[in-house]
Amino acid sequence: MTDNRKIVARNRKAMHDYQLLDSFEAGLVLSGVEIKSIRANLVNLQDGWVQVIGDELWLMGVHITPYKQASMFDRLDPRRPRKLLMHRKEINRLISRVNEKGLTLIPTQIYLKNGRAKIEIALARGRKQYDKRDQIAKRESDLQLRRALRERTHE
Repeated sequence: MTDNRKIVARNRKAMHDYQLLDSFEAGLVLSGVEIKSIRANLVNLQDGWVQVIGDELWLMGVHITPYKQASMFDRLDPRRPRKLLMHRKEINRLISRVNEKGLTLIPTQIYLKNGRAKIEIALARGRKQYDKRDQIAKRESDLQLRRALRERTHE
């Protein structure tokens, strides 16, 4: 079976600021105007996070720009909390892991799968500033090594 996925938005900053341990797919509770905005790629995941409220997971801080063609009465707060839809077992497992020291849930990408909006959330551990610098230095040295090898093979 082919996986019909159209990636709408990615959180590139997440890879830099966090060490991603595991990722999960979740559905979103949206209004009709919000799904139209998602289909038009009017989403920003940069400041988003997932919060545990009671025994449910809520997407916080994600900006979905109001759809321009919608009436003024249908417009909602662009940063309103949105409930995530997952199986109860997965939610319970994630809640127990988040309660461990230093782990958090962050959105990594929003995509359309068979016409439905899905969000990929990742269980992550925050990186320290020196870890970020080490990662940048390693990436630059790998890039220089690949360039040197490519130049050597083309001679």
